[in-house]
Amino acid sequence: MSAFVIDAFEFCRNNGHREGTTPVAEMSRLAAECADKSGESSGAMRWSIDGGLTKQGYPSMTLAVAGPVKLVCQRCLTPMDYEIDSSTMLVLGKDDEDADGIEEVLDDESIDVIVGSRECDIRQLLEDEALLALPQAPKHEVCPDTQLLDALKTEKVSPFAALKNLKPE
Repeated sequence: MSAFVIDAFEFCRNNGHREGTTPVAEMSRLAAECADKSGESSGAMRWSIDGGLTKQGYPSMTLAVAGPVKLVCQRCLTPMDYEIDSSTMLVLGKDDEDADGIEEVLDDESIDVIVGSRECDIRQLLEDEALLALPQAPKHEVCPDTQLLDALKTEKVSPFAALKNLKPE
């Protein structure tokens, strides 16, 4: 069994703690969102995961991920640095029905309730958290090279310009 595969319920019951660093290149789904698609130009994600119980006694894990990635600016289409810094609490249910019941009891949109597993790969959970922390449309505050954008703006031709040539004489 991999060092990243845990019994999630046991981990929570024992107040487990794990932390480490994983290169973005080893997180295939996150790397696919990066400017170079391999994640090689991005750094490494620092992460931690802590197990415990909610005040109601439900097993819970707190995940935290932080680190740099290179994304493509949706305004100027050049690579940009973005710093992921996110954490979330996951509460574990035994099955879908249990998870739905827990969600109703907690009644808190900021807490995610998932179905736990006795063979939980924490790498998947951590990569999910990193992906959820990415902006939908990454943009520089101020784009460094606006030549392409400026060229597109100046080449703007009215869609009606060609109509004036069609006017009968």
